[in-house]
Amino acid sequence: MAGVVNALQQTFWEGMYADKVLESLFRENKKWGKRDRSFIAESTYGIVRNWRKLWAILGKDASENATDLYEIFGVWWLLQKRELPEWEEFENLKNFDLENAESNIPQETGIQESFPEWLDGLAFSELESEWKSIASNLNLPAPVAIRVNTLKADLQKVRAEFENQGIEYFEEAEFKNVLFLKKRPNLRLLESYKNGWFEIQDAGSQEIAKFLKPQSGEYMIDACAGAGGKALHAAALMHNQGKIVSMDVYARKLVEHKKRAKRAGVKIIRTEEILNDSSIFRFQAKADKLLLDVPCSGTGVIRREPDTKWKLSEESLTEVISLQKEVLENYSVMVKPGGTLVYATCSILKSENENQVEWFLAKNPEFTLDEEKRINPGSFSDGFYMARLIKN
Repeated sequence: MAGVVNALQQTFWEGMYADKVLESLFRENKKWGKRDRSFIAESTYGIVRNWRKLWAILGKDASENATDLYEIFGVWWLLQKRELPEWEEFENLKNFDLENAESNIPQETGIQESFPEWLDGLAFSELESEWKSIASNLNLPAPVAIRVNTLKADLQKVRAEFENQGIEYFEEAEFKNVLFLKKRPNLRLLESYKNGWFEIQDAGSQEIAKFLKPQSGEYMIDACAGAGGKALHAAALMHNQGKIVSMDVYARKLVEHKKRAKRAGVKIIRTEEILNDSSIFRFQAKADKLLLDVPCSGTGVIRREPDTKWKLSEESLTEVISLQKEVLENYSVMVKPGGTLVYATCSILKSENENQVEWFLAKNPEFTLDEEKRINPGSFSDGFYMARLIKN
């Protein structure tokens, strides 16, 4: 339990992300066994997801008192229908009426689903009646989803491989050609993974490359490519025929991108670091297809990074919205007449999605909206938005 409290202190009081905190703690405590690590990770993430609700149940305001963190852990433990040990740190919870305390907290979404007051208010104003279910779904565990790399395998081949390895999977009609795993095996140890048969990629994320509709022989640019998941998918959809330029401002991400492309057997991708404006204007009117998977708040992927909702601020959201406008305006010059631009985010907020597209179209009448699509967080997918624009 001390390990969980330590992780919470670093996550909330020292501003670190929970995944990095846990990595560091596990590295420093090599004697912790698999069960210990699993307990600490699951408890930490469970408390991070329910942070505001737990304080409301406890009847206290969040503080930097380590004793209070033990009590927060105690409330979380009781909610799991488990008994607390006879420890001094849990003395104040000895006669705690959990059922009564939980029933008396406000029913508003921000408390019940644990979102900061400002974010709860903003999301409700933008999403209205949808926000309650979206907020709930953002607290669901995120499944492992598999994208079959059709350059090296097919769905049947990967199914057979998983069955041979004893890996349990299931499929959902909503997401075609996606395998969901029932557990979390270390897939990277499999020879089939090392040989590029499949990628680990959220089911909703897999919809973005398909939405772009890349065709064999086309010239595509992925201008916010990162480690390249969507560009690799596009290359497969293009049957390794054509050209893809993967660009990013972070060279280290492009290094990983190259490794993944090699493993996947992708031969049509070249990477290009964005150093300045000239890096963009060199490709003016070159792209048949331009993907702008822009930096965003990450509110659509809170299931995977639950402390995002506590690290995000009104100021940082304002900054990212401004950056999105800048990327849209400056990078769109790379689309040739008759070409396609897809703007995409992993955000649930209209201020980063529909509103940005409306703003861009008003300023750039040479573009028209062909289609927009929203994938709200659910049992099998994170949250994404995508808009396909055609340049006249």
